[in-house]
Amino acid sequence: MFFFKIKKMIITFSGICICVFAFGQASISFQSSDKALEDAFIWAKNTALNYKGDQNDVVGPWYEAALPQRDAFCIRDVSHQCIGAEILGMSRENKNMISKFVSHISESKNWCSYWEINKWNKPAPVDYKNDREFWYNLNANFDLIYACRRLYQWTGNKSYINDPVFSNFFERSLNEYVKEWVLEADSLLTRPSLPNSPVPFNKNNMFHTSHGLPSYIENIPDLKMSADLIAAIYQGFTSYSLILKENGSDAQSTSYAQIAAKYKEHFESKWWDTAKEHYYTHYTGDGKFGNEGADVFLLWFNMLNDSIKRNSVVEDLISADLNVETMSYLPYLLYLNGYLDQAYRYILHLSDPNTKRREYPEVSFGVIEGIIQGLMGIDPDARSGTISTIFRGKAQIEVTADDVPVLNSAIKVQHFGSGKTLYMNKGSFPMNWIAGFAGKHSSINVDGKPVKASFDKGSDGKVFSFVNIVVQTGQQVNASVQRTE
Repeated sequence: MFFFKIKKMIITFSGICICVFAFGQASISFQSSDKALEDAFIWAKNTALNYKGDQNDVVGPWYEAALPQRDAFCIRDVSHQCIGAEILGMSRENKNMISKFVSHISESKNWCSYWEINKWNKPAPVDYKNDREFWYNLNANFDLIYACRRLYQWTGNKSYINDPVFSNFFERSLNEYVKEWVLEADSLLTRPSLPNSPVPFNKNNMFHTSHGLPSYIENIPDLKMSADLIAAIYQGFTSYSLILKENGSDAQSTSYAQIAAKYKEHFESKWWDTAKEHYYTHYTGDGKFGNEGADVFLLWFNMLNDSIKRNSVVEDLISADLNVETMSYLPYLLYLNGYLDQAYRYILHLSDPNTKRREYPEVSFGVIEGIIQGLMGIDPDARSGTISTIFRGKAQIEVTADDVPVLNSAIKVQHFGSGKTLYMNKGSFPMNWIAGFAGKHSSINVDGKPVKASFDKGSDGKVFSFVNIVVQTGQQVNASVQRTE
């Protein structure tokens, strides 16, 4: 889910692929002329850092990503929290935790991993009894593949995409796992609800009834398929296609992209409720589609191309009574999809002391991601060696993020409202900065000199203008809007 659609590699610097990260001490700072926004960041940073585990724990470096007080981390929460964690300098924690998940995929568990691992380096007992009796949401493997791709793009750490243990996880998940759980594109509505249930089956045992849930929704009886699982599978295949392309396997990349397209085709042809003009969220064993409200994961997994349908999902979300886990996704996703005022309100709401369950770990990490990648529009991409910025806040406010850890380096970004951005390279090698501004501008001033702008459309469907600037070590560059057409 990246705002800029860069159509070719511009400049690549080998330094971004170094796997030892220098900026890992949570030195990032944020200031704003909007005091409420600044306070929200401070709260989120302090809260998230308090969830950082003891690196001497048996499991190794980790942070809490599960229900508080479990001393554990689960796949769904880690896949969501990982970029917020990276922004806060938790690179070692991310790599260790995700390595644990990918290394525990096994045939004895029908190619699942552990859903949740605790600080004692054990599958959390609340979710696991043995390799036949355990809780697992089938979205997990695909969500983790997506997380690995995003972490590579943010950090430049190629081990996320080419380490043999990670590659094994990707291959097993998109082949054996898909077959074991009957998740092929042409089987989504005909598959058994629980194809690998323990025998004998005990309907009163949650390790039986929740063994391979086909959704992140956990309270629908006889659930056969869900929109969020289809979106997760689509993104899993899409992410691995991009990973293969980055690793030079073009033919395989094309093959996986074609498989991903089959899931999107199925979804668009079967899951849109024309009468009510929204997507169904689930399909049950009695052959009926249903709707349990808006599905944030259609946005999270970047499943939707049609702007009208995507906006219907967003409108359903912002009008719904959501739990705090779902709300924690919204600051980033709403900024990305052009709902700037609503994204801002969710940041303030999630950081408000009166908000129930704001202590859930996802909340603080989600606020960090929403401010830095959403509002500030800071978006590194290791594939092209670029760092994009675009301001998505109110035109009159100023915001500064300093010591932001990206691509094995660090930057400072300061937005003076919507018309001017300062960028400083605080790392040890040159960077390629894509300075973006909302709207169509014929040129953009770079340190006072007009440079012809290029144009594209963002995830919200709106036109933005940008220029490509090489920024040397220690250099500070100003870019500003020249004029609007």
